[in-house]
Amino acid sequence: MIKRLIVICITIISSVAFAQQGTASPYSFYGLGSLKFKGTVENRSMGGISVYLDSIHVNLRNPAAYAGKNLKGFYFNNESRPVKFAVAATSSNINLKSNSGEAKASSAGFEYLAMSVPVGKFGFGFGLVPYTSVGYKLDDINDDDVLVYRFNGEGGVNRVFAGLGYQISDKLSFGVDFNYNFGNIQNTAYEIKYTPEGDVVQYQTREFNRSDLSGLNLNFGLAYKTIISDKLELSATATYSPESVLAAENERRFQTVSLDAITKDVVAVSSTIDVDLNNTDLTLPSRLAFGAGIGEPRSWFVGAEYTLQNTADFSNPIFNNEISTFENASQVSVGGFFIPNYNAFSGYFKRVVYRAGFNFANTGLIIKDESIKEFGISFGLGLPVGNRNLFSNANLGVEFGKRGTTDKNLIQENFVNFNVSLSLNSRWFAKKKYN
Repeated sequence: MIKRLIVICITIISSVAFAQQGTASPYSFYGLGSLKFKGTVENRSMGGISVYLDSIHVNLRNPAAYAGKNLKGFYFNNESRPVKFAVAATSSNINLKSNSGEAKASSAGFEYLAMSVPVGKFGFGFGLVPYTSVGYKLDDINDDDVLVYRFNGEGGVNRVFAGLGYQISDKLSFGVDFNYNFGNIQNTAYEIKYTPEGDVVQYQTREFNRSDLSGLNLNFGLAYKTIISDKLELSATATYSPESVLAAENERRFQTVSLDAITKDVVAVSSTIDVDLNNTDLTLPSRLAFGAGIGEPRSWFVGAEYTLQNTADFSNPIFNNEISTFENASQVSVGGFFIPNYNAFSGYFKRVVYRAGFNFANTGLIIKDESIKEFGISFGLGLPVGNRNLFSNANLGVEFGKRGTTDKNLIQENFVNFNVSLSLNSRWFAKKKYN
């Protein structure tokens, strides 16, 4: 049964990972796109908090977690922590609403692939995550219900990371991630012209822009855990990513195209003119997060986290437009989990981890003088799989949320995200008990 469950989860993740683009949000038109990297499914199911660190789950937000001690009671035969492996995917359904109508969109994609390996007081982690995603198709319709502009975009920024954590003392650990960011963003736009009779003109002009992005950045993390009573444990964390620079190689071309008379989609390209553009540097804003939580090991936990990102410093002439600007982004997250009886010999659901949380965020994007805000609530389950002594699990999560507003003829998104992941643990360095 367990092997079948693992195979089913891997099949679902694999099929979703190579399906559609990672977002269908019209707000991915701005800047580098919509933020994809929001932590593990476990984090997202608890409102997005990354305060809780343990020795059986990968934590992608805080590199200090690579070096965390074994949880009280999780001794793994009195030997080292397990090697941790995690993989995940997500599927989103979005209802788009404006003053002029409604529409539906969906997207699906790979979320992360990561591994953490313990070595004494040290710990190493590495993996791949999509950092931002661009995927939109916007139509501008005039007062006569006639399509006059069409905008399309795709791409995003991916992140390969390698990190190191060190256990400074029994209560304090430190870590750093080295991130290499890479990817491209492609945008196309064309104005649709008509004859006096209302027919689509045979030849139209389309503008195509592409930016290939690459650059390094760091993420530092601290984690503090201490027992404050016979049953309660206090956790506190902080992470900081300094401001960094992405190099952008930019290109632009104008094309003469033919459109389908009904769908207004491009059906043929007859000529192309390339325009030389200067390469630019894009500022990746600094990010600071800190949080705290309290709980009983192996039973329950509740925590809160505050994140601040200096997105007001975001800059790149290629991504600028007349109606949008950026301000500093912030987010407040609250969440936790409950385990009825982690070591129950009977009753499978007594060992299931039940998670919930909520968050409120200012995305940092301003359109037509309106700050784009986001609110979400989340729920999740951690289903035990495999060897009971290794505490592997399959994680399911669902998020309900709202982004944006219908004021000033903007778009409000009501979304539902379904997340699935595998968090698997293994013993690579078990000592031989007999010679």
